[in-house]
Amino acid sequence: MVDAWVAKHAGWRRTEQDRISKEYKFPDFASGLAFVVRVGCIAEKLDHHPDIELGWGRVKTTWSTHDAGGVTELDLRAADTADAVLG
Repeated sequence: MVDAWVAKHAGWRRTEQDRISKEYKFPDFASGLAFVVRVGCIAEKLDHHPDIELGWGRVKTTWSTHDAGGVTELDLRAADTADAVLG
C-alpha cells in the first residue's frame, strides 16, 4: 500500500524507519515558515503531527504513526493534505 502510494506521489520517499518523507523547496525562509504554519494547523485538526524540519528555502515533513509502528492511511491522507497546501 505505502510503496504504491509513494510511486504515485512526486517527491515522496519511504524511509528505512518505515516513514514517508518529502522535502519542499521555497524561495526564502518566510515562505517555508508560512508552509509550516499551514501544515501545523492541518495537523492539529487531524490530531496527527509530522516531524518537520525548517531551514532557509526548505521544509522537510516526515509522517508515521508511532503507535502503529509505521505508515498508516492517516499518514497518507495527511501527506496528501500537506501537498494540497501548495495547490
